[in-house]
Formats: sequence, C-alpha cells, structure tokens
Amino acid sequence: MRSIVYTEPEHSALADIALRAPEPDEVVIEVELAGVCGTDLHLHHGEFGPSYPLTPGHELVGRVVARGSAVESPEVGDRVVADNTVACGACQDCRRGRVAFCTSVIAHGVNAPGAFAESVILKAERCFVANDLAPEVAVLAEPVACVVRGLDVLAAAPGSEVLVFGAGPTGLMMAQLVKKFAGARRVVVAAPSAHKLELARQHGADLTVQMDRADPGVAEAALRADAPEGYEIVIDATGAIPVLQQAIGLTRTGGTMLIYGMAGEQEEWPVKPYEIFRRELTLKGSFAQQLTFDRAVAALRSGAVDTTGIISHRFGLDDYQGALDAISDSSVVKSVIDPRQ
Repeated sequence: MRSIVYTEPEHSALADIALRAPEPDEVVIEVELAGVCGTDLHLHHGEFGPSYPLTPGHELVGRVVARGSAVESPEVGDRVVADNTVACGACQDCRRGRVAFCTSVIAHGVNAPGAFAESVILKAERCFVANDLAPEVAVLAEPVACVVRGLDVLAAAPGSEVLVFGAGPTGLMMAQLVKKFAGARRVVVAAPSAHKLELARQHGADLTVQMDRADPGVAEAALRADAPEGYEIVIDATGAIPVLQQAIGLTRTGGTMLIYGMAGEQEEWPVKPYEIFRRELTLKGSFAQQLTFDRAVAALRSGAVDTTGIISHRFGLDDYQGALDAISDSSVVKSVIDPRQ
C-alpha cells in the first residue's frame, strides 16, 4: 500500500509498503479521509515525540476491510472513526484516569503507524462505528474529542463570557461547544482571517474581532471596549506567543485562561506571577483528547457541532507537502488527505 514514511525529521517520502495481517483484536481500515493538523507540523519538525520510521496521521475515518479472529465489532464494511491512542491501563496516570499521560501509550501517527496511508491497522476496541456520518463530518471526530476534553478541563461556570483566540478548526469548534456544552452566555472570537471570522459568525459567535497575530495589540482596544473588566474565560487556540502575552490582561479578575493551542516545545512565555497572585487568576492547559471520543461522535451525530465550511482543502498522498504547507496558509480552514485522490 502507499504510505507517507518519515525516516527522520523533515525527511518523508511516499513509499509502497507491505500491509501485515491484523492480530486477533485488530481491524484493517481503508482510509477515506485523514485530517491534517498543527500536531502533524510539529511532528514534521521532530517535536511531540515521534518514533521512526513514522507514518503520521491521527485524525481518520475509513471502512473496515478485514478484522482479526476475535473481533465481534465493528463489522467488515462499517465506516469507523478511531481513538488513535492505546493506554496500558496499569501505570499510575492510567489508574487516575489520565490515560493521555500513560507512560507506555501507543499513539498512532506519533509513535505507531498512522493514517496518512491507504490503510491503517488499529485495535478494534478503539473504533467507533459512524455509518450514519459523511466522511467529511466523521473525520473531525478526533479534533472534536480534543475540544470536549478542553471543556472538561475548563469546567466553566454556566453564564460565563468567553473570548476565544483563533478561528481555525479547533477555535471554530471550541467557540460552538463552549456555548452549547458549557453554557457560555456570550462568545467572542478574535482571529486574523476575515473569512474564518465569517465562519465563526455563521456558527454562532456573538462578536468577532479581526487581529494581527504578530501584533495583537491592534485588536486590543476593541476587545477592551467590548469587555472593560475583561472576560471570565479566555481560551487560546493559536499557540502564538504574542497572543498569549495579551491574553492574561484580557482575563477578568478571578477568571480562567485555558491554554489550548500548541506552541513550539522550546518556546517560552513570560508570565508575571504577581498578576496571577494579585488577581486570583487560574491558568489551565488541555493536552489531548482522553475518554471523550464517544461524546465527540455524539456531538457530530446530533449536529451540536456545525461542520459546514470547516474542511476547505483536499490533498492526495502525492501532495503531502502541500497539505503541510496549508497549515500556515490563512486561506485554508482545514485540510484533509484523501489517499484515493
């Protein structure tokens, strides 16, 4: 089968590799679509703990084409989405319900073969049947699961006023779900791209503010005019240090800031401890989805997440570099790889 394979950071190629037979508890999934996200760009540069040789791709939807002898569900022919992680269940973090921090975690697309290929083999127990969802909707299950995890960490009080920095796929979905799931009374989205902000408005944002990510002070006056005392919750879905530097000042006294976007591993963010202390602010981080996949699929199935317009570009495996470049292209909302293209 055709597959993207990395031998080291920034060195990948489209290769033809043999597909092994599934173990008794595994299924073979023919990939229909695989989402491309910021994590994949970090992995491209050797960050986020990749193991080589590596086939990336952790957001997927596909059809089961074969299964091991012990698998009862899913059935051959089922469309499935999959939690790409397998935890040991025995380490201290697993026993405390923090399976994303398992010391022996297997993460397909990071340290095990992922979905930027024609087929991928996964544990059957990590798959969720999604026959009723279109591939363009189902492929967003993993990022929605990450958003749901972020809301679990946030534990927002109903009626909060929320500012979301970023109108990429996760920012758009976070803005929707913080209102529908966490009961925010008002959601403001600030981002550089006018057409992404239009999507945010279409998906229910109460106010949008255009900003320059490299110089976010341009939009600060508009945000301060909107909330002179600051916002009770500020969510960063950009990972951009200049945005993070602005965010604490826009958080209301006693408020909470959620660091959701992924900055580079070596980047540093200067924070004044005295301000956190004096204004009794809370800083929280959300790393990855864990124990949220079923709720994510339910949110997509119910329409709680409006996916209209989020997938904007498709690439074939032979244009993998183009898919990576699209992450930094403001005209792209969300790109996916179609191995059949």
